[in-house]
Amino acid sequence: MISKAELRPGDGVRYLFRGVMVGDGHRPAGKALRDAQDEAGVPPGVWKGEGLAAVGLTAGDVVSERQAELLLGEGRHPDGDRIESERLQAGDDPVKARRATVLGRPIEHSRSPKTEKAKERTPWLGMDLVFRPPPTAHIAWAFGGDEVRRVLELCQGIAVDKTLAWVGESVAQIRWGSSGKRRKPIRDGGLIVAVFRHYESRAAESRPLLHDHAVVSIRARRPDEAGTWGNLSADSLLANIVVADTLYILFFMEEVSARLGWAWEPREVTPGRRPVMEIAGIDQRLIGWQSTRRQQIEEALSVLVADYEEEHGRAPGERAGYALACQAADRTRPPKRTELRSLSELREIWRESAIGRFGADTIDRLAERARAAAAAVWARVRPVVDVVLAAVDVLAVVYVMRGAFKRHHLLAEARRYLSYVLRGQPHQPGLDEQIVQTVIDDYTRPAGRYRMTADLHALYPRDTDDQAMLRPLTRKRTAPPYERARLAAGALSARVYTVRRSERLSSRTRPHTITVPGASRPRPSRPDRKAGRGQEQQQGTDVAALEQTRATIEAVAKMAAKLQDGVRQRAVAPTPAPAPQPAPAPSPPSHTQQPDVQQTPGRTPTGGIA
Repeated sequence: MISKAELRPGDGVRYLFRGVMVGDGHRPAGKALRDAQDEAGVPPGVWKGEGLAAVGLTAGDVVSERQAELLLGEGRHPDGDRIESERLQAGDDPVKARRATVLGRPIEHSRSPKTEKAKERTPWLGMDLVFRPPPTAHIAWAFGGDEVRRVLELCQGIAVDKTLAWVGESVAQIRWGSSGKRRKPIRDGGLIVAVFRHYESRAAESRPLLHDHAVVSIRARRPDEAGTWGNLSADSLLANIVVADTLYILFFMEEVSARLGWAWEPREVTPGRRPVMEIAGIDQRLIGWQSTRRQQIEEALSVLVADYEEEHGRAPGERAGYALACQAADRTRPPKRTELRSLSELREIWRESAIGRFGADTIDRLAERARAAAAAVWARVRPVVDVVLAAVDVLAVVYVMRGAFKRHHLLAEARRYLSYVLRGQPHQPGLDEQIVQTVIDDYTRPAGRYRMTADLHALYPRDTDDQAMLRPLTRKRTAPPYERARLAAGALSARVYTVRRSERLSSRTRPHTITVPGASRPRPSRPDRKAGRGQEQQQGTDVAALEQTRATIEAVAKMAAKLQDGVRQRAVAPTPAPAPQPAPAPSPPSHTQQPDVQQTPGRTPTGGIA
């Protein structure tokens, strides 16, 4: 999953330099950044993003402490010292020389007394996005051997890069115009990101937690000819965190399945809530051993949810639940460890702890059992996506859980659907967008200026009874929202199957038949005038059909007679072959039938009765 934290002057910058950049330990005062990273056993941070060329950096360059201080701490060019020195040597005023190194508006502008609401505004410098794979991936990374560890680290890097590229191209917008009310896409998807990899959790007892901190700079280039600099829209990034999260999980699952041959299956963490996708075959007991921090958060979250329900009289929705989870994580956040350990030391500690609790067989055969479980998953699961069924499922879940929604809500649910159906198999590019567009075009109606909702008349054009059946499923307040959403999705999917089956049966072609005389239909016991007239017309039609049937039978009989004459002539002719057996006598014309032809009740193409 992806969590976020704002990077602001003061405590945010100190947390970046003292914690994020040196792993999950604590960096002593006065220790050089590279020395602290070596002692912690974590790799140095690297620059990524399409906007690096504008500031003279290249993807993969190591993040130096001064570069991070200038760009992420002050909003200036990462090579600002050189630029400022050259300006001073050219005779510029010191204020102008420093201003030349600033990308966009200086952060001092927000602190100026002339700025509106200066005391309430704290400028953004960046956003820390934390990418964490599912718990079973941490377990496999810690105990799967060196080869598995390197492959999982590679999958993590690829998934993070693809997700950040999508954020830059499809999500990131730059504020424009008066008060920043207008939004425009940034130039060439040009995000500037510093990525730092960590290996363990912040729990009091160290546990494996492979994750990346992607610190996105708020500075980006405007899409004008001059290429001036401005600030990213924080609202756009915050609104699409969940959408980016589902895409990251989808990419990570595909990379793991393609490189290791493993499969994924859903795991219900909380009854009635959305399941999470985990690697099939990993012992579920190891998740509890690894997620000690998660247990602390869940205990605090249950208290917060109870307080929310008491105050509002209902369970928290998706957005409120996410906010409560972040609040629970902040309340239970322990201080960072003061001692630093290398990755080899950490892996040895984790292995001894897990073997002591679950045995060596569980740890040593982890990769073997994952491969065997993958074979069982592919034997029973067919990873095929039906766009219509996917659209119906996505609409039902989002409609029940939100009522009115926006496009990014549908996109997030479409990616969850692909993760569940494909189980790690690759999806076609743009398939998630196709599912969302199908929902919008066929099954929604406007519900305001910026929102939409489900169109039940489009789902049930004439079936008022089915609409009445669907409403109790969506309004069953005693059940959790996701459980009600699954009930609604099942009802809609069953209707789609029924409609498709009826259309398929009605359009099925009938096999060819030989016409035979049929019995006349019985007369109605109490015919009225209309029924009598219809019966007379039907009888006239039956007489004409019988006459045509008799003619057809006579033609078939003549053909059979000619065949018998030919057989007799060949029998009389002198040949070296033995004399053939006498041909069987032809059957009566009323029972003549061609071979390998199935009789089917109903009217035949020639007008007769089958």
